This record gives sequence, C-alpha cells and structure tokens, in this order.
Amino acid sequence: MKAMILEKTISSIEEEPELLHMTELSVPDFGPKQILVKISACGVCHTELDEIEGRLLPKLPVIPGHQIVGKVADRGKDAKKFNIGDRVGIGWIYSSCGKCFHCLRGNENLCERFQSTGCDADGGYAEYTVVSEDFAYPITERLAASRAAPLLCAGAVGYRALKLSGIDDSQTIGIYGFGASAHIVIQVVKYKFPDCRVFVFTRSKEHRELAKKLGADWAGVPGDIPPGKHNCAIDFTPVGITVREALGNSEKGGRVVVNVIRKATPVPELDYTRDLWNEKELKSVANITRKDIEEFLPLAAEIPIVPEVQEFKLAQANEALLSLKQGKIRGAGVLKMQD
Repeated sequence: MKAMILEKTISSIEEEPELLHMTELSVPDFGPKQILVKISACGVCHTELDEIEGRLLPKLPVIPGHQIVGKVADRGKDAKKFNIGDRVGIGWIYSSCGKCFHCLRGNENLCERFQSTGCDADGGYAEYTVVSEDFAYPITERLAASRAAPLLCAGAVGYRALKLSGIDDSQTIGIYGFGASAHIVIQVVKYKFPDCRVFVFTRSKEHRELAKKLGADWAGVPGDIPPGKHNCAIDFTPVGITVREALGNSEKGGRVVVNVIRKATPVPELDYTRDLWNEKELKSVANITRKDIEEFLPLAAEIPIVPEVQEFKLAQANEALLSLKQGKIRGAGVLKMQD
C-alpha cells in the first residue's frame, strides 16, 4: 500500500515543505478484535501540524491522520461488530484502557493509557489502516467520504467543546478562529440554539464571509470590539493571545473553552482583575471520547451538516498541510484516496 510517512519533527513546516514522503508498505496485519479498513478519505487537521512542528510528540516514524472514512476490507476472528464492506469512520481516540478511574466515569479522553490515531498508532494518510472494532463507527452512505471525514474530529471535538461551554439558548457565544471545526460548530449552534447570537473572530476575510453565510450575527478580526459581551466562547486558534481576548470579551460568569491540543504561541500573562475576576472560567478540551463521536454523528445527519471541503490527493499531503498552516483552506482539507 501507499502511505505518507513522517520520520522527524521540525520547528516549522515552511522549513521543509516536502517533509512527508510517499512510501510503499505492506498492508498492516490485524488482531482478533481488529478490522482492516481500506481508506477512502482522511481529513487534514492542525494536530498534524502540532506533530510535525514538535508541539505534540508522535511515535516516529508514523503515518499521520485521524479523520478516516473507509470500508472494512477484512476483520479478525473475534471481530463481529462490522461486516466486510461496511462503511466506517475512525477518530482521534485509537484506544484507552477501559478500566481506570477516568474510563469508568466516561472520561476515557483523560486515560493515562490513551492512544491517538496517527500519533501513537499509524493513521489515515495511507490506503489502509487497522483499528479495534470498538473504536470504529458506522458512517452513512448519504455523505461523500470527503465530507464525512471532518465530522470525525473537527466536528466531534467541536461538539465536545460546545457541550463544555455550557451554552444555553438566548445567550451569545464567541467563536475565535473559523477553520474546519468552527465552521461545523456554528451549524450545530444554529440548529440546537436558534435564539443564540454568534460572534466570530477570524483574520481571514474569506472565513468571515463563510461565517456570515453560515449564520454568524457578527464577524470581525481578533482584537476587534464585538457589539456586546459573550456568555461563553470557544477558542479554535493556534495562538495564545486569543485566550486573553476571549476572557476580556466575556460576560461576568462567562466560560472560555480552548479547543486545541497545543498552542503554537504561549497564552500571555493574565491580569486577574481584568481577565478572570467576576467568576469567569477557563477550560481546556483534552482529546475526545467515543461517546462524543457516537452522539455527534447522528446529530450531524439530523441537521444535516455538510462540511465545506477542499480535496487533495494523498501525494499532495504536504501541500494540504502548508495550506492549512497558512489559513488558505476554506472549511476543511481532505485527502481523497478513492470514492
């Protein structure tokens, strides 16, 4: 099979824009409870940039990618959940222990033995991958593979962040950054909380236009003064300064949820009285649980959410990642292997 391999990390993808290289590998073996998936499409995520640029340390070498849609090509002798030919998805959560305090409370994202797809285990920048049947999810045939792929991470982790925000109808939510995850989250907000106002902060004029098209009540550049305070906010940006800005734009008792694994730049020093006083809260999102994906996929079909995507071939993975870093992708970038 063909696969794009990451063998080392660098400080900035611009230093070596052809860092990932195409390799011919054997189709991976699978265990008794695992399924072999022939990949149709894999989303391109900021987390891959974190791995490449050393903010998140993957096993090396590794096949990146964790927003995977494909079909079951084979299965282990004890794997009964899916049949050969079934369409499945794989997200960031590759495995957890299932026995620890966190797992038993439904917080398997906090498990000390949490393993991530495309980081701790080989992922979806390839023609085939392997996963436990317990960490794969049925995918509707109604959506093209390239449009289903972003739902598995950008959509599902955005859904988790939205739940953690404590949002309620008739409130105002701030969205900082407007890439793959945020453009899905706004569609969930508009469906579940139709009386909410949405303020979007993004540097890209094209992204601001997309935000307005999807129902944003106001869209500006980070640093702009919005037409009012927001009750909750989600920060999707790779930079630290927006955390302080979101706190400053929050109502008393407001909550800011940071929906990134690593920030490319540090969060600046916070002034307690100005930024955190009046019972404001700052909360992070760590990884994702199976329940998040299992809840979100039916909701996405119900709305229905159809992500905007820009397709690339597998061999164009480096180009896709560079475009993502430079904010040139409208919606979500996806590597398309086959229909």
